[in-house]
Amino acid sequence: MSVLQAVAFGLVAVLGAAVVLCHDPLRLVMVNGMFGLSLVVLFTVLQAPDVAISMAVVSTVAYPLLLLVTVYRTGGGRGTARRSRR
Repeated sequence: MSVLQAVAFGLVAVLGAAVVLCHDPLRLVMVNGMFGLSLVVLFTVLQAPDVAISMAVVSTVAYPLLLLVTVYRTGGGRGTARRSRR
């Protein structure tokens, strides 16, 4: 295993733990995006460019966008949802 691979695996491990330990929904979205980007780096280092490209689209664009919309529509993680207007 090369040094670059070891660093990429370490970065994925640290950011994976950070995702699990986040409690604030908005901070979770940001850390999860960084975790996805670290997976893209790992897949690139492991010479799997097709997986890296698909992971880049899903984890750094689509998934954080969906999470942000969900957090916004449910009230920002404050425990109470917005009331619908009649």
